[in-house]
Amino acid sequence: MKNVYSLIYDVVARIPRGKVCTYGQVACIAGNPRWSRVVGYALHVNPDPDNIPCHRVVNRFGELSKAFAFGGQNRQHELLINEGIIFLSDGRVDLTRYMWWGD
Repeated sequence: MKNVYSLIYDVVARIPRGKVCTYGQVACIAGNPRWSRVVGYALHVNPDPDNIPCHRVVNRFGELSKAFAFGGQNRQHELLINEGIIFLSDGRVDLTRYMWWGD
């Protein structure tokens, strides 16, 4: 059986370019809705950011991570803009427009 981090990485790797997913939704898809914090821990130690796009994971309000592990909040913002995501005036991602709910 796969470990929890592997399950999380498998889900995050499937988030399409130009879409985002919340920590809670990643947890649900990975198999346990109580793993939201575990998702955060797993992404913080992401071993392969080129293939596991952790920048596409935001909180339940569409806010970016203040502790984005691969260059800070500004880097996450930049990566999402480069994928075509347009931010709301308050800096959040519009989850009604960009949310990925799974395959």
